[in-house]
Amino acid sequence: MAQKLTVAVAGLGYFSQFHLNAWRAIDAVGEIHVTDPLDARVAWAQNEYAARPLSAATAPDIVDIIAPPPAHADLIRRFAAKGRVLICQKPFCTSIEEAQEMTDFAAQAGAHLVIHENFRFQPWHRAVKSFLDGGGMGAVYQCRFALRPGDGRGADAYLARQPAFRTMPRLLVHETGVHFLDLFRWLFGEITDVYADIRRLNPALAGEDTGVMILNHIGGAQSIFDGNRLSDHIAGNPRKTMGEMVIEGEKGALRLDGHGRLMFRAFGAHTETTVPIPAPVDEDSFGGGCVEALIRHVVDALQNGTPFENAAADYLPVIRATDAAYISAAEGRKVTL
Repeated sequence: MAQKLTVAVAGLGYFSQFHLNAWRAIDAVGEIHVTDPLDARVAWAQNEYAARPLSAATAPDIVDIIAPPPAHADLIRRFAAKGRVLICQKPFCTSIEEAQEMTDFAAQAGAHLVIHENFRFQPWHRAVKSFLDGGGMGAVYQCRFALRPGDGRGADAYLARQPAFRTMPRLLVHETGVHFLDLFRWLFGEITDVYADIRRLNPALAGEDTGVMILNHIGGAQSIFDGNRLSDHIAGNPRKTMGEMVIEGEKGALRLDGHGRLMFRAFGAHTETTVPIPAPVDEDSFGGGCVEALIRHVVDALQNGTPFENAAADYLPVIRATDAAYISAAEGRKVTL
């Protein structure tokens, strides 16, 4: 019987619950160790997940960094070791320069550095990828995702769940839109040009909460991220898909609704057919269970010696596109990467 993996979780804020639930659900994982600047959070993880406080004697196989970007570099330096997997939450580091430095540092140490970019692991997005790769759309013309979680209203916006959102000088693109930069790049190919027009609607926030990004892709497709965190959409849980998407192409239009359902309308047709989503959908967890899906992928890749999706070196163009969006918004022009 193979020895079970030891996991260390660094950072126990709001989103860590989804990571801890995922690690606990995987049979290949044994001990889970945790660390956080706040002792109360460590105690919470001990009580809720039977986790152990991380000590200097612990030699984890995988380190899951869920801490905010200013802590990423120090944690990567602390834990990078030959053969070890480091998973680092997005946004990755505080700048493209720091991200490049940490990517190089991990590689020199012999560690595998993977970015926890989970939207591409949402089951409906995996089904979209399979549909496109299988030729169901033919040539893709354009895509539009309308982000409408409806969670950014009022003077108390985000206080209960993710209060750090309130003081981020860059919010919509840096924290949220980055998911779609990665998703669109994965679906449609490398991003060649970025145009962005962003602004703030809620004065309680420091950063922007609404705006549009238009992306050109190397294969000729164009994708549009249309984000507004104050508006909602038709969904039992507006945060399940975070919005609605339409992809149009040679053979017709593929539509994702707020319930996580995919429908395809062939060109010239007046009705839609359902596109099956083969991956399991966890209705009780964030994004249909995308956190666990990503973590299972990492465990499988480590055990089988197969490539990791979103290795840090492959993720750096997403950060460059994010920076380009802010340059575009500030200067009122399209930025070519």
